Amino acid sequence: MSASEIAAGYAFTGPALDLGALLWDGACLPDAPIRVPLAVLNRHGLVAGATGTGKTKTLQLIAEQLSAQGVPVFLADVKGDLSGVAAPGVPNPKVASRSAEVGQRWAPAGFPAEFYALGGLGHGIPVRATVTSFGPVLLAKVLQLNRTQEQSLGLIFHYADRKGLELVDLKDLRAVVAFLASDEGRSELKDVGGVSPATAGVILRTLTVFEAQGAADFFGEPEFDTGELLRTADDGRGIVSVLELPAVQDRPQLFSTFLMWLLADLFHDLPEVGDVDRPKLVFFFDEAHLLFDGASRAFLEAPTRTVRLIRSKGVGVFFVTQTPKDVPADVLAQLGNRVQHALRAFTPDDQKALRATVKTFPDSAYDLEELLTGLGTGEAVVTVLDENGAPTPVAATRLRAPASLMGPVDAAALDSAVRASELFERYAQAVDRESAYERLAAARGPAEVPGRPGRPSGGPKAESRRPAGGADHAGHAEPEPSLAEQVVHSGVFKSLARSVGTQIGREITRSLFGTARRRR
Repeated sequence: MSASEIAAGYAFTGPALDLGALLWDGACLPDAPIRVPLAVLNRHGLVAGATGTGKTKTLQLIAEQLSAQGVPVFLADVKGDLSGVAAPGVPNPKVASRSAEVGQRWAPAGFPAEFYALGGLGHGIPVRATVTSFGPVLLAKVLQLNRTQEQSLGLIFHYADRKGLELVDLKDLRAVVAFLASDEGRSELKDVGGVSPATAGVILRTLTVFEAQGAADFFGEPEFDTGELLRTADDGRGIVSVLELPAVQDRPQLFSTFLMWLLADLFHDLPEVGDVDRPKLVFFFDEAHLLFDGASRAFLEAPTRTVRLIRSKGVGVFFVTQTPKDVPADVLAQLGNRVQHALRAFTPDDQKALRATVKTFPDSAYDLEELLTGLGTGEAVVTVLDENGAPTPVAATRLRAPASLMGPVDAAALDSAVRASELFERYAQAVDRESAYERLAAARGPAEVPGRPGRPSGGPKAESRRPAGGADHAGHAEPEPSLAEQVVHSGVFKSLARSVGTQIGREITRSLFGTARRRR
C-alpha cells in the first residue's frame, strides 16, 4: 500500500476532526491529512501510549475540535494539566515548527469550559452522588469487597429500595446495615438469605475506614445532574467539562469508579437516538486501567454493557491508558477509533505487550513493532472508522498542536472561573435532608430524634419530625415497641406505602448497572 492509498482512506466528505499529517518513509506529508469523521465518534475509541508520549495533548486536540463543532466533551484531568483548554495557547518556536510540518494554520484559542471537583476537593464545582444512585455494584468496587460481601451489600440496597429508605450519604448506609445486623432487624432479610453478622461487621468497618479517609465528602446532596455535561455555550460551541482530580489522585479506585457512575447515569437517563450525524457527548475516561484493576465479574459487566449500548444514545467513550491490554477484550472490541502513541520495550513484559498491541491493528504497510517503539512525542499510529463504518488504513501520524494553552491555568484564575459559573450556587453548598439515618433514629424514640451529629437540636429536621414514642393522656410512658416494629410499622413507612409512584415514596428501580436515578 502506498502513501497516496493511505491518504485516500482519510478523504472524508462530511464533518471531521483533523488529527495531523501522514508520516511515510521518514517524512511528514502535510498534503496527506489524517482525519476522523465526526459521525463515528460515538463508536468509541482508545488513546494509548507510554508516559510522556503526548496522550494528554491528543485529548486536548480532539476536545477543542469537538467543542468548535458544537459537541460537548468530558475530560478527567488526573494530573491537573488540562485546564489550559479554557485559555488561548502561547505561540512559541515548537508550535510554529509543528504547525508548518503538518500544514496547520495555527491560531491561539480558548474554549468554553466548566471545572468540577469530586466532593469539592480541589478547584472545581463539587460533584456528589447519593449512595442510593451510586448503587451496590460500584460501591462494592470502591470498598474493595469480595464477592460474598458484594452480594450482601446488594441485599442491603434491595431492602432500602423496597422500603423507600433513601441512602443519601454514608451515614444512611451505616444505619441501615447496623439495623439489619441487629436482633430486631435480622428477620427483615430472612426470606432472601439474610446478611450474616460477620459480613455486616466487615461492611461496617470498611465504611468507617472509608469515611475516615475523607470519602464522606463525595456522597450526598445536591447530587450532580449528569445532564450538565451535555450543554453548549451561547455561541454554539460545546462546553468542555473538566473534572479536576489532582486532589484525589491518590484514591484511584474512588475516582475511576465515580467516572463509571457518571457514564452509567448518562446511560440511565438518555433516550435512544440511534445513529446521529454528531455525538451528544464525547467522554474521555483517563487512567482507564484503574477502572478494571481487581474488578469483580459483576463490576466488569457494567463498563462492557455501557460501551456496547450507550453508542445508540449518542455518547462516545474514549478510554485513555498505556497499552490496549489494560482494557478487557470485550470492551476493546467495541472501540472503533484508535490513536496509539509510542510504546516502550525495555523488559520482556514490555515486549509481550508490544506484540499484543500490534495484533490488535488491521494489516498494515508498516512494520508496527519497529514503528511503535520509534515514534516521537506527539506522533501516533492511527486507524479510525470511515463514514461507512469500515476501518481506515493504519497511518503513522504527526499530530497537530492544540490551539489552547498546553498546561494548567493559574490556580487563582481557575477558582475565579469556578465561582463565576452559573452552576456554582447550585452545587456548592452540601444539603443534609431527612433520609434513612433520620428515619431510623426517629423510630427509636424521643431521645434519638434530635438532629444528626453536628446538627443543633431544634434545627429544621428536628422541628419537622415527630418522635415515634410518646405518652398516654395520663402522662404515663407507653411501652415502646421494638426497633423493627417501629421501622416497619411507623407512620413514615405507612406514608411511604401510600405514596407509591411519588418522587419520595416509590420503590427505587435500578438499571443494568446497579445505579438508580430519581429526578427532582
